[in-house]
Amino acid sequence: MSGFFEAVIDIFTSESTYINGALFAGFLAFAASGELVAERAGTINISVEGMLLGGAFTSAVGYHLTGSTIAAMAAGVLGGVIVAGVQAEMSHRLSADQFVVGLTLNILVFGLAGFLDNELEPDTELASRWEVPVLSDIPLLGQALFGQRWPFYLLYLLVPFTWWVLYRTRWGLELRSVGENPQSADVSGIDVNRRRRQSIYYAGLTSGLGGWFLIFGQIGLFEDSVVGGRGFIAIAAVIFGGWTLRGTIAGCVIFAGALSFRLSVQGLGYEVNSELLQSLPFIVTLAGMAVFAHRVRPPAALAQPFVRGLK
Repeated sequence: MSGFFEAVIDIFTSESTYINGALFAGFLAFAASGELVAERAGTINISVEGMLLGGAFTSAVGYHLTGSTIAAMAAGVLGGVIVAGVQAEMSHRLSADQFVVGLTLNILVFGLAGFLDNELEPDTELASRWEVPVLSDIPLLGQALFGQRWPFYLLYLLVPFTWWVLYRTRWGLELRSVGENPQSADVSGIDVNRRRRQSIYYAGLTSGLGGWFLIFGQIGLFEDSVVGGRGFIAIAAVIFGGWTLRGTIAGCVIFAGALSFRLSVQGLGYEVNSELLQSLPFIVTLAGMAVFAHRVRPPAALAQPFVRGLK
């Protein structure tokens, strides 16, 4: 038993645990912040996995063609928005089932990215590291929060911007209203399906940034398995957080902690069943969903298609 506690202490006093945790949480936060906006509008954006992968692939191609990380970021956003466009138009203009569209898009993007990656073999590299003076010297958390590669710092703008857009703008108010009572919003003159499409485009934008961040801020190369199901963890973080921004970010941190724990156990040389370690993030996600999902209230019209004149 004493050996177990020593191992836990080693893990939680290792700086790499916090650095990896911040990277994983950051990646999830890019996707989850946009997913929160989409779900507050009453949509379930299952295709966030495809948006992340699409953004990762197009950002890799953008860098391969231009050699510019900024151009790669723009290409990543474009990739995420293209996938979002298909989801939005199919689900909230043509009234196709949003779950079926999302799952189909995930499979389609995975296949296309794998095929085109083999054909193009884009070259990528990690972005430069920026250390914030003084703050990066804080024990344990300094390097994790203020000593990362520069794409990480966009989160310090994106998260407050998402809060402002969702809670302090007319657009955000209208968006939340169509997620709660789309019939009343429609009577008030709000184009419900248009707002829902816009929310999905926002999710595509942030997920495209997340895919770009994954390549240039965390991994440094593209593979078709690079996202690895973490788009679904981002969706779980929104539900875990009770459809609030601070709860969503807290969910990202908790689920990222499980991912970081897995790497730290291996990095420190402890022998633990590898299959169990691989499944640990998803076990924690399921456990979190089981404990908290029934304690929070989702938007009243979540996942309900809107047709004018029908209740």
